[in-house]
Parts: sequence; structure tokens; C-alpha cells
Amino acid sequence: MNFQQLRIVREVVRRQFNLTDASNALFTSQSGASKHIRDLEDELGVVLFERRGKRMLGLTPAGTTLFETVERILLESENLKRLAQQWVHEDQGRLRIATTHTQARYVLPRIIARFRRDFPRVHLELQQCGPAEIVSLLRAGRVDIGMATEALGEAPQELVAFPFHQWQHAVVVPEDHPLRDIETLTLEAIARYPIVTYHEGFTGRSRIDQAFIAAGVTPDVVMSALDADVIKTYVELNLGIGIIASVAFDPVRDAGLAMIEHDDLFPRNTTLIALRRGHLLRNFAYRFLECCSPELSSDTVQKALTHP
Repeated sequence: MNFQQLRIVREVVRRQFNLTDASNALFTSQSGASKHIRDLEDELGVVLFERRGKRMLGLTPAGTTLFETVERILLESENLKRLAQQWVHEDQGRLRIATTHTQARYVLPRIIARFRRDFPRVHLELQQCGPAEIVSLLRAGRVDIGMATEALGEAPQELVAFPFHQWQHAVVVPEDHPLRDIETLTLEAIARYPIVTYHEGFTGRSRIDQAFIAAGVTPDVVMSALDADVIKTYVELNLGIGIIASVAFDPVRDAGLAMIEHDDLFPRNTTLIALRRGHLLRNFAYRFLECCSPELSSDTVQKALTHP
């Protein structure tokens, strides 16, 4: 048994049992990968994969049970490398963060700038993606930290999530829009105009929908987008009024637009920071978490990671 065999098994599962994709990801031949799997099955005395001819269809019951151990062994081997680097290069390494556009564009810049001043030798990788993909990357161990408003709250048991910050949606309109003259804005008044807002599954869109449903109002959503910059662009073109995260509005950069905020229009949203249990974090990763929130001390995070 060797680590290459285990890596191939893990990659085949990650690639939806596509042996060709798994082989390419590990820079090995398909025949070589297949032989590694056969050798491992012969050594263990069990069949790991269901097959139809040369195609792999899924894990066998034995494979499903053993795969948990395979992942644990590989995770601990990666932790061993990180632990060694902790002693050899305490203030340098790589920190991988997956987050959404809103967090990357409007929330994280000041935090990252502060972190870079303290740890100039740490290579920071910021991956911008959707909430569901963030969960997948965390579970696969391909990122160290995940940040999103959706998906992380109902994340699998192998992840642990912490509150990061709270925010609300607000309405964005051209400066001369009639909604600015209304003293107390209501959802009924908003629904009289075409609306441009977030795509389903992004930046609290479900909370927007819930607010309209609770008020018994049906909004006319004429366009949806993945980020606030696109929404504001189409509001500038008078294609509708926008509903965006309030943190995404900058009075200087968004000249020509105005933001209307009312605390009772939409519910508050909580953006979460998620980590994978068992995934060893370097000391500089704990410092980054403290930059995000003083409440996320290394002791607090470690306790949560080690206790269900």
C-alpha cells in the first residue's frame, strides 16, 4: 500500500468516478492509475469500485467504508507536512481562501491588506466562487478557509462555521428616482418597478424572496446577476431598480446612484467563515481569522474544530 494508490482512489471519487479525469489531475496514465487501484484491491482483499466493463460506476459498500479512512490518512499526511513547515518556515507559506464576489470585492480588501503587512511572505490565494462550490472545496481540502452567506449554515458535519459579519439588503436607484421621495419605503412600493437583483443561491437572494412572500407581494424581477457591480450597471441604464447588499454601495464610486436603506424591509443576513475539521491550520491562518473577527481567537477556533 502506498500514498499514490490512496491519492488515485480519492481523485477518482472526486472526479465522479471518471478515471480519465482523475489520471489527468494526478499527471499519470489511465492504465497506470487502473493498475494502482487493482493492486490496492488485491492487497486489501476487497473490491473498492463498482464496474461495468472498464467504466467505474461508484463505490462498493466496502469501498464506501474504507474511503473514509483513505481520506483521513491523506488528510493527516498533509497535516504532517504543514506541521513541519510550521517549524521550518513559521511566517511563510500558502493560505487558500474561497469566497463570494461580495466578500472578495467589498469586505475583504482592508482585512487582506492588513494581513499582507503582517505576513508579506505568505502567498495568498483568493478563489471567487459560488457558495456550493466553496463547500466542495473545503470538503476536498483544496482551500483552508471558506466565506459565504449561503450554504455554509447547512454545511456537512465535517465543516465548522463561525459568524463573520452581519449585513442587510438595500435598494439602489438613480439619483432622481421617485422612490427617494417616499418617506417610509415599503415592499409594495418597490414592487411597482422592475427589479434587478442577485441570482438564486447568491448573496441572500432567498431572504429577499422570503420578505416579498411574507408581505404578500410579487416582485417583477426582470434580471438577476451574480454580483452587485453588474446589478448597479443595469440600474444606471434605467432597466430597473436594484436590490443589493448594502456593503456593496460606495457613494463615491457609484456616483449617479443612490441607496435607500430601511431596517424593516429585509431581514439581516449573516456571512459565515467555515473550516474543515481535522484540517491543520498554520499559525498565520489563525492570525488571518483574528483579522476578520477578534472573537475568532486561535483557542476558540481550535476548540470548535476538535469538538463536535
